[in-house]
Amino acid sequence: MKSLYDETSLILMHAAEACGFSENRIEQIKSFALSAGFKRIGIANCIVFSTETRIITDYLSTDFDVFSADCKYGSLRRGDLFGGSGRGSLCNPAGQADYLNEKQTDLNLSLGLCMGHDMIFNSESNAPVTTLFTKDFTNNHNPARAVDEISRRR
Repeated sequence: MKSLYDETSLILMHAAEACGFSENRIEQIKSFALSAGFKRIGIANCIVFSTETRIITDYLSTDFDVFSADCKYGSLRRGDLFGGSGRGSLCNPAGQADYLNEKQTDLNLSLGLCMGHDMIFNSESNAPVTTLFTKDFTNNHNPARAVDEISRRR
Protein backbone atom coordinates (compact mmCIF):
# COMPACT_ATOMS: atom_id res chain seq x y z
CA MET A 1 0.00 0.00 0.00
CA LYS A 2 2.79 2.43 0.80
CA SER A 3 3.79 2.34 -2.87
CA LEU A 4 0.61 4.29 -3.63
CA TYR A 5 2.14 7.35 -1.94
CA ASP A 6 4.89 9.48 -3.43
CA GLU A 7 7.14 11.75 -1.37
CA THR A 8 4.74 14.72 -1.60
CA SER A 9 1.80 12.57 -0.53
CA LEU A 10 3.74 11.30 2.47
CA ILE A 11 4.46 14.89 3.54
CA LEU A 12 0.74 15.68 3.25
CA MET A 13 -0.25 12.55 5.17
CA HIS A 14 2.21 13.35 7.96
CA ALA A 15 0.97 16.95 8.18
CA ALA A 16 -2.64 15.71 8.33
CA GLU A 17 -1.72 13.57 11.33
CA ALA A 18 -0.47 16.68 13.12
CA CYS A 19 -3.78 18.53 12.82
CA GLY A 20 -5.93 18.68 15.92
CA PHE A 21 -9.57 17.71 16.04
CA SER A 22 -10.29 20.61 18.40
CA GLU A 23 -9.40 23.20 15.78
CA ASN A 24 -11.81 24.74 13.28
CA ARG A 25 -11.07 24.23 9.60
CA ILE A 26 -9.12 27.48 9.21
CA GLU A 27 -6.99 26.71 12.27
CA GLN A 28 -6.44 23.19 10.91
CA ILE A 29 -5.22 24.60 7.60
CA LYS A 30 -2.72 26.78 9.46
CA SER A 31 -1.50 23.86 11.61
CA PHE A 32 -1.33 21.61 8.57
CA ALA A 33 0.67 24.12 6.52
CA LEU A 34 3.09 24.80 9.38
CA SER A 35 3.60 21.08 9.96
CA ALA A 36 4.25 20.51 6.24
CA GLY A 37 6.80 23.33 6.20
CA PHE A 38 4.83 25.36 3.69
CA LYS A 39 5.72 29.03 3.25
CA ARG A 40 3.34 30.28 0.54
CA ILE A 41 -0.44 29.85 0.54
CA GLY A 42 -2.73 30.73 -2.32
CA ILE A 43 -6.43 31.47 -2.19
CA ALA A 44 -8.75 31.10 -5.17
CA ASN A 45 -12.06 32.68 -4.25
CA CYS A 46 -15.38 33.65 -5.71
CA ILE A 47 -15.83 37.43 -5.57
CA VAL A 48 -18.89 36.80 -3.38
CA PHE A 49 -16.42 35.83 -0.65
CA SER A 50 -14.01 38.78 -0.90
CA THR A 51 -14.57 39.81 2.74
CA GLU A 52 -13.91 36.29 3.99
CA THR A 53 -10.80 36.10 1.82
CA ARG A 54 -9.42 39.28 3.40
CA ILE A 55 -10.06 37.92 6.91
CA ILE A 56 -8.41 34.59 6.11
CA THR A 57 -5.49 36.34 4.41
CA ASP A 58 -4.93 38.50 7.49
CA TYR A 59 -5.07 35.43 9.75
CA LEU A 60 -2.66 33.35 7.68
CA SER A 61 -0.28 36.23 6.89
CA THR A 62 1.19 36.04 10.38
CA ASP A 63 2.97 32.83 9.35
CA PHE A 64 2.85 32.65 5.55
CA ASP A 65 3.11 34.65 2.37
CA VAL A 66 -0.49 34.65 1.13
CA PHE A 67 -1.63 35.36 -2.42
CA SER A 68 -5.20 35.49 -3.65
CA ALA A 69 -6.96 35.63 -6.97
CA ASP A 70 -10.69 36.16 -7.22
CA CYS A 71 -12.75 34.43 -9.89
CA LYS A 72 -12.74 37.44 -12.22
CA TYR A 73 -8.93 37.50 -12.34
CA GLY A 74 -7.67 38.38 -15.80
CA SER A 75 -10.98 39.82 -17.06
CA LEU A 76 -11.86 36.86 -19.27
CA ARG A 77 -14.57 37.87 -21.75
CA ARG A 78 -17.35 35.52 -22.81
CA GLY A 79 -16.66 36.16 -26.50
CA ASP A 80 -12.94 35.42 -26.10
CA LEU A 81 -13.65 31.99 -24.65
CA PHE A 82 -16.80 30.92 -26.48
CA GLY A 83 -16.66 33.09 -29.60
CA GLY A 84 -19.37 35.37 -30.79
CA SER A 85 -20.01 38.86 -29.57
CA GLY A 86 -20.56 38.09 -25.88
CA ARG A 87 -19.21 40.92 -23.77
CA GLY A 88 -19.89 39.63 -20.28
CA SER A 89 -17.06 38.79 -17.93
CA LEU A 90 -16.59 35.12 -17.04
CA CYS A 91 -15.03 33.41 -14.08
CA ASN A 92 -11.47 32.34 -14.83
CA PRO A 93 -10.51 29.31 -12.71
CA ALA A 94 -7.61 28.34 -14.99
CA GLY A 95 -6.37 31.93 -14.72
CA GLN A 96 -6.59 31.78 -10.93
CA ALA A 97 -4.50 28.60 -10.94
CA ASP A 98 -2.00 30.12 -13.36
CA TYR A 99 -1.57 33.20 -11.15
CA LEU A 100 -1.02 31.09 -8.02
CA ASN A 101 1.32 28.77 -9.95
CA GLU A 102 3.39 31.83 -10.89
CA LYS A 103 3.54 32.73 -7.19
CA GLN A 104 4.83 29.20 -6.49
CA THR A 105 2.38 28.56 -3.71
CA ASP A 106 2.84 25.43 -1.59
CA LEU A 107 -0.86 25.02 -0.78
CA ASN A 108 -3.97 26.51 -2.35
CA LEU A 109 -7.36 27.07 -0.77
CA SER A 110 -10.60 27.01 -2.72
CA LEU A 111 -13.21 29.40 -1.32
CA GLY A 112 -16.68 29.11 -2.80
CA LEU A 113 -15.77 28.46 -6.42
CA CYS A 114 -18.68 27.46 -8.67
CA MET A 115 -19.38 23.84 -9.54
CA GLY A 116 -17.07 22.91 -12.40
CA HIS A 117 -14.87 25.95 -11.85
CA ASP A 118 -13.52 24.28 -8.72
CA MET A 119 -12.65 21.20 -10.79
CA ILE A 120 -10.77 23.26 -13.37
CA PHE A 121 -8.91 25.16 -10.65
CA ASN A 122 -7.96 21.93 -8.85
CA SER A 123 -6.72 20.26 -12.04
CA GLU A 124 -4.66 23.29 -13.14
CA SER A 125 -3.10 24.06 -9.74
CA ASN A 126 0.50 22.93 -9.29
CA ALA A 127 0.07 23.01 -5.51
CA PRO A 128 -2.23 20.72 -3.55
CA VAL A 129 -5.72 22.21 -3.09
CA THR A 130 -8.04 21.98 -0.13
CA THR A 131 -11.57 23.32 -0.12
CA LEU A 132 -12.37 25.63 2.75
CA PHE A 133 -16.01 25.93 1.76
CA THR A 134 -18.22 25.45 -1.24
CA LYS A 135 -20.82 27.66 -2.79
CA ASP A 136 -24.36 26.63 -1.87
CA PHE A 137 -26.70 29.61 -1.75
CA THR A 138 -29.70 27.55 -0.66
CA ASN A 139 -27.93 26.22 2.45
CA ASN A 140 -25.81 29.18 3.56
CA HIS A 141 -22.78 27.59 1.87
CA ASN A 142 -23.10 24.37 3.87
CA PRO A 143 -23.81 21.56 1.41
CA ALA A 144 -23.97 19.06 4.28
CA ARG A 145 -27.44 20.45 4.99
CA ALA A 146 -28.53 19.14 1.60
CA VAL A 147 -27.99 15.59 2.87
CA ASP A 148 -30.58 16.25 5.59
CA GLU A 149 -32.99 17.70 3.02
CA ILE A 150 -32.62 14.70 0.73
CA SER A 151 -32.92 12.29 3.65
CA ARG A 152 -36.21 13.90 4.80
CA ARG A 153 -37.67 13.53 1.30
CA ARG A 154 -37.14 9.78 1.23
